[in-house]
Amino acid sequence: MAKQAGRRGEITDVLLRIAATRGLDHVSVREVAGAAGVSIGAVQHYFATKDEMLVFAFRQVAERTRARVAGLDARTGPRAALAAALRELLPLDEARLAECRVYVAFAARAATSPVLAAVQRETLAAIHAELRQVLSAVPGPRRGPRPDPEVEARLLLAVTDGLVFDAVSAPGTFTRADLETALDTYLDRLFPGDRD
Repeated sequence: MAKQAGRRGEITDVLLRIAATRGLDHVSVREVAGAAGVSIGAVQHYFATKDEMLVFAFRQVAERTRARVAGLDARTGPRAALAAALRELLPLDEARLAECRVYVAFAARAATSPVLAAVQRETLAAIHAELRQVLSAVPGPRRGPRPDPEVEARLLLAVTDGLVFDAVSAPGTFTRADLETALDTYLDRLFPGDRD
């Protein structure tokens, strides 16, 4: 069983490399088999259809993304915890850029695929819950109403997703520093005077 899981993982990694470099339109059972150096039958042993292969691959991307956000350590302070976790979601190096390309491609396809949309909903809900948990632990301001952690978590996720989308869909427009500055600017609004 471990061998099967390993081979399935290798095939999935090949699929993700193709998606990151050439897009999901170039992902097919034949293409993945050729790039993995295995027969079409070997790919079909693990994935009966292209759709099954895509759903499994999207789940892998979602799990990797959620794992990097899960377990935010609020002991470092909520702002520092959020900054560290959300930087993991931004395309700040080649590995994260490739993952972000794949994520954006799958998220776009989820608009017309109910199965992929379900994976997208699960992913967003899990990340939102982690963000909300950290934001719920933040003491309210001495004056004025306490920000709603539910709403702030949604906005923070939307800001991060927007930065990812813009960086991936308009390559070269944003530097790493631009992305980090934009994230830090938003966090400064949430946590005035609590800069790392």
